[in-house]
Amino acid sequence: MDRPSELVPLRYVAIGGRGPEDVVADARGRVLTGVEDGRILRIDGLTEPAAPRVEVLAETGGRPLGLELLPDDALLVCDAELGLLRVDLGEGIVRILADSVAGERLRFCSNAVALSDGSVCFTVSSRRYPLDQWIGDLVEHTGTGRLLRLAPGSESPEVLLEGLQFANGLALSADESFLVVAETGARRLTRYWLTGSRAGHGEPFAENLPGMPDNLWRGTPDGPIWVSLAGPRVPPLDLLHRTAPAVRGAAARIAVRAPFRPTGTIGALAVDDQGTIVHHLARRHSGYRMVTSVCEAAGHLVLGSLWERGIAVCERPAPK
Repeated sequence: MDRPSELVPLRYVAIGGRGPEDVVADARGRVLTGVEDGRILRIDGLTEPAAPRVEVLAETGGRPLGLELLPDDALLVCDAELGLLRVDLGEGIVRILADSVAGERLRFCSNAVALSDGSVCFTVSSRRYPLDQWIGDLVEHTGTGRLLRLAPGSESPEVLLEGLQFANGLALSADESFLVVAETGARRLTRYWLTGSRAGHGEPFAENLPGMPDNLWRGTPDGPIWVSLAGPRVPPLDLLHRTAPAVRGAAARIAVRAPFRPTGTIGALAVDDQGTIVHHLARRHSGYRMVTSVCEAAGHLVLGSLWERGIAVCERPAPK
């Protein structure tokens, strides 16, 4: 892999809430995000000299994570406490689309994409650990992540893939022939075929990433898939994953009780539909930590974080 380019921060925007875990951009360059108190926010004026404007669009009553804009002025929200939601951005009305699968409550809904046929595919990061104990799943390496699909008009999701290592971000290929799933705990992207002779099967798409992939974002079909790297590779964790389940379980019990502080190393990748990395951006000793999402807005890259109280606006790299 080529040496990374510098991820250059230009502006930090406080948003009046902690943990803008996912950031997405609309056609007008405004950024939408959800924060830990359940509010869905929209930030406008990122490139204006005055302070950007922050507007509250809705409150889920839970903990919103992954977002997906819909063409009818609505938003799909993966809520870690409530499940898969639909939010009317005009009225602020929140509706639960799915909160269980086969009688099991959706504990940790993570990211979603909408398909042209009206179905929604979304990920569940862990069936064992809730959001506030996410580090336990990464340490224990449970492999309980899932990729699900909710058909139009249905309230019962079907399981497309399971056994994923902390399933996280989700993106659609340009021709809608496959999905790309981020497996944070395995430092890889996985492809799930929707059409063709391999339909219904999963396979590696990009492996041995330089960090732990989190949310994915694609602005247009002809643009790249942006991959946020929530943390760098941790070699001792790689070694731990090769030990017996009992050892990993004991380590996880310690990890969820230990104080956590993210490192100052942040990064982002852009990949094309062949799984080739076209951009690798990184910064060491960053004051903005734990980048869990990245999107393009108003000619810049915008970073979100489960840890911070705002978003970061950075230089966008020149197209390759």
